[in-house]
Amino acid sequence: MATRSSTTFKKRQKEIARQEKQREKQAKRIQRKLEKQIRGPQTEEEMMGTAEQPDDPSLDG
Repeated sequence: MATRSSTTFKKRQKEIARQEKQREKQAKRIQRKLEKQIRGPQTEEEMMGTAEQPDDPSLDG
């Protein structure tokens, strides 16, 4: 049985790597969801990044 191709082994390693990547992605999704719950709801301006910035007097010529 030692003459068997290594493709089966390679396929298994590839599948394990794929499963691990999926677990990591799921963990990141859960972490982002928890952070979002802790942070609370954002206003629409904060989400769009268009919240008015206070004037910086040092920028005036």
